[in-house]
Amino acid sequence: MTIDFVIDFGRRVMEQIMLLSLPMLLVGLVIGLLVSVFQATTQIQEMTLQFIPKIVCISLVLVIAGPWLLEKLIDYTRDILLHFPDWIRAAEGLVTPGLLPSGL
Repeated sequence: MTIDFVIDFGRRVMEQIMLLSLPMLLVGLVIGLLVSVFQATTQIQEMTLQFIPKIVCISLVLVIAGPWLLEKLIDYTRDILLHFPDWIRAAEGLVTPGLLPSGL
């Protein structure tokens, strides 16, 4: 395994993490902004008012987007497990790195 492979693999892992967490983070951001605007206009400074809507909305997004998130995670894991023997053979020098599938 080369340094380029490890860096590329780490980059792809970080991309998957960001892709899978993006729906919940965006909903949390939007709900947080809306609640903050509501609190600023009504001058209600209740701490729990921030958390309850976020928890409810993020839970709804997780239920709605859950099948898609699980499918993405399963596909990525399957690609890693399928390409793992090729990476081992390449690390041992049994095949040339140019012949490896560009998957993931």
